[in-house]
Amino acid sequence: MRAFILAGGYATRLWPLTEKRAKPLLPIGGQPLITHLVHNIPDDLPVVVSTNAAFLEGFQDWETTVNRPNLVLMVEGSRSDSQKLGALGALSEWITQEAIDDDILLLTGDNYLGFSLKYFLTQYHKGIPLVAAYDIGDTRKASSFGTIITDPADPIKVTAFEEKPAEPKTTLISTGCSLLPREVLPVLVEYAASHSDNVGGIFEELLRQGMRVECFRFTEPWLDIGSFSSYLDAHRLVVGTHTLLDPSATLTDTIAEGSISVGKGSKVTGSHLTDCVIFENCVIEDCVLRNCIIDQHCSLKGVDLTEKMIRTGTVLTRS
Repeated sequence: MRAFILAGGYATRLWPLTEKRAKPLLPIGGQPLITHLVHNIPDDLPVVVSTNAAFLEGFQDWETTVNRPNLVLMVEGSRSDSQKLGALGALSEWITQEAIDDDILLLTGDNYLGFSLKYFLTQYHKGIPLVAAYDIGDTRKASSFGTIITDPADPIKVTAFEEKPAEPKTTLISTGCSLLPREVLPVLVEYAASHSDNVGGIFEELLRQGMRVECFRFTEPWLDIGSFSSYLDAHRLVVGTHTLLDPSATLTDTIAEGSISVGKGSKVTGSHLTDCVIFENCVIEDCVLRNCIIDQHCSLKGVDLTEKMIRTGTVLTRS
């Protein structure tokens, strides 16, 4: 078995944070989101991280921090959203070029998974695709996601998928975690040729061809980091109601409430922070910040901000 992490998206909904940085490299609880994912993968599984040429340097820097000898980067040549292969296309290209004939643990690099992947693998029945489904517990909330319908007489058997249904039949929602047996890889390659960016669609295709697909249900924390609010939600989930201060950062004469993360080399003085993420090498002085994300190398003085994402290198000073 091998693990394959999809990390080649351009995440335009999170600009400016992801304008020059891959979404999986956003810090959560003091380390990149993808690091949490890699640390959850059993040590004996080889890991491939698929990204693009635009973010290659960032991933090369990240790779030196994870201390995992069996991890390799696969780089597609795209430098913009319009050029990309598509998530399923990238996976298909790897399978074809490397002549992969193993089971694949498929993960999306922008998901935070609260359950053990080691345990997930114990639920796999050889040769049967397995998808992880988060039980969100509320059909109204489920309507914002793709849902997974199972057979009442056989609760692990998937019978259908629905994309953001107006009236969900289930509280089980699709996540970025699945297991593809080697037996279905030819189907995946053929399907990807005309559906290069539809990862979830491969499981619908397997059902259409009469194959059995199984479901792993979990209620542990799960988040798909796709927006400003979901990024802050993930930050709160991992950090809790604490202040996470890098050893090289300083917090002086400052009130810190809720979930606070202050990155390497940043200095905060005489301020009031509530639920904020402050990246590396920022200077914050006499500010009130609530639910804010401050990118690296920013300088803020005397400003009052709520629910703002501040671009790298921004200088804001109250006149």
